[in-house]
Amino acid sequence: MILADFTFDSTAGRWAITGAVVLGAVLVAWTVGRVVATTVDDPTQRYNARRLVRGAMWITVAVALVFVWKPLDGNLAPALGLATAGLAFAMQEVIGAIAGWFNITFGRVFRVGDRIEMDGVSGDVIDISLLKTRMMEIGSAGGGSWVQGRQFTGRVVSISNKATFTSPVFNYSSYFEYIWEELSVAVPHHGDWSTAVVILEEEANRLSDSAGAREAMREVRSRFPVPATEVEPRVFVSADEDYMRLAARFVVPTRSARSVIDEITRSVHTRLEDAGVEVVSTDVVQQAQETWEPVRARPEAHDEAGPG
Repeated sequence: MILADFTFDSTAGRWAITGAVVLGAVLVAWTVGRVVATTVDDPTQRYNARRLVRGAMWITVAVALVFVWKPLDGNLAPALGLATAGLAFAMQEVIGAIAGWFNITFGRVFRVGDRIEMDGVSGDVIDISLLKTRMMEIGSAGGGSWVQGRQFTGRVVSISNKATFTSPVFNYSSYFEYIWEELSVAVPHHGDWSTAVVILEEEANRLSDSAGAREAMREVRSRFPVPATEVEPRVFVSADEDYMRLAARFVVPTRSARSVIDEITRSVHTRLEDAGVEVVSTDVVQQAQETWEPVRARPEAHDEAGPG
């Protein structure tokens, strides 16, 4: 009689199956977690795999319990269909964020510790959750930050993972932890611009990390069909009607760019001054060209000239 009452449709049978499902899911999750811990060397990938296993476990348990307890007296399928459609519409941002997490994790778009720019924000990734990526923000000359030169602002920015599908993601440190920087100066045509070229070349060679960049580029080319790229320092010269424009291009580690720019700027301008080379910042020249207007175009010039 007791066995007859212990059926799938009885309350006792459903509770027993519920317990078995939960216990089985916990055991499977624990086993998979142990396997992941012993086979995955990367701490970040191991952490993400464990979170994925736990999430899959609870989803599986929820689905199994729905079929065990049969809510809504057998009318579950239509109700689930309507509920799913409503949830999909109402939670499209959440669904997009979860899809973005899969894109980040398994597409290796970036990882914790990388320096990236996403959705217009630059910073170092400090956490990647199922819905959001958190970054320690850095400032930039072209942004709205009060801090310049890619230094930390102190703010932590959270961005939906969905942004990996809707905006470009720039990674400064995933495969190639170097960036190219430039220092530009303008020398009058009558000035000793050839000496300025020599000084720029010497300082760029002194401070450029070309050896490290070559090794990193070699590793990148072994993984991707990237064409050979010049990483040696170069000084490029161009001329216009006002000045000889000199631009030193060199490669530096991503996170030390500002300190290198500071050192090379101080050294170059000190040496140019000692050599008696007249220089003007190209930024100053550009600003002067944008704000300059002929004297004849100014109304006060006509007033000062007087009649006749």
